[in-house]
Amino acid sequence: MKFARLFRRNPLIFSGSALITFFIFAAIFSPWLAPHDPWQYQQAFLEPSPGHLLGTNDVGQDIFSELLVAGRVSLGVGFSAALMAAVTGVAIGILAGFRRGMLDEVLMGATDVVLVIPTLPLVVLISVYLGPSLPGISLLIGLIMWPSIARVIRSRVLSLRQAGFVESARALGAGDWWIMSRHVLPNVLPLVLAKFVLTLAGAMLIEASISFLGLGNPSAKSWGMMLHYAFTRGGFIREMWWWYLPPGLAIAMVIFALNLINLGFEEKSDPRLKKVLE
Repeated sequence: MKFARLFRRNPLIFSGSALITFFIFAAIFSPWLAPHDPWQYQQAFLEPSPGHLLGTNDVGQDIFSELLVAGRVSLGVGFSAALMAAVTGVAIGILAGFRRGMLDEVLMGATDVVLVIPTLPLVVLISVYLGPSLPGISLLIGLIMWPSIARVIRSRVLSLRQAGFVESARALGAGDWWIMSRHVLPNVLPLVLAKFVLTLAGAMLIEASISFLGLGNPSAKSWGMMLHYAFTRGGFIREMWWWYLPPGLAIAMVIFALNLINLGFEEKSDPRLKKVLE
């Protein structure tokens, strides 16, 4: 109920959520919404028309149908990678911040090592080695993006571990695992949600970059792969804006929606930001 009221009362969160929900529903129901089979070969290089709203590509596949189906892969990889990063980052952040000592030093040392590694070049190199596998790409992005979440969660937990309700739980004989799961975790969930949104945006951009470079799975359509084929098969040279512009706009609109949601959470947590935005 608390989150529901937050989404209704904050225009930034509401607008971003409405926009991202539109893309999610379009992706989920794309097999029924697509007017053509995105893998069916027809006449190539057709311009937009009532029969083909965004024309066809170099092999005659309907671009509008391709755009709808590609959202499944782009959003799916983004959500799975962001979820993996969030779970890993939250677990490490809570353990390091609450238990402190040697465990904290080891976990934060590992976090610092991953943080200094350039993300995109590393993902590109490992993608070349692992091959074009969507689960592999999701796993790789998730393992690269968790350190920033762990750092933020640890900072929050350091202040929570000295809170009165935590001390009271200790006095009543509660163990560390009970306190971390029942008292600490619920209090960091709003921060986790905000970081998840940013991680999702970053994961989608990385996936689009990998696919645009031709390192994605060619048997799975994504917005990044659409841009790759438009670039390598004459879409840009022929000025076929209906081929390369829609997937680029789709990526941009999803990132815009996610940033609206994150800005809404930041405004909620920091009232001074609301005055700046006004």
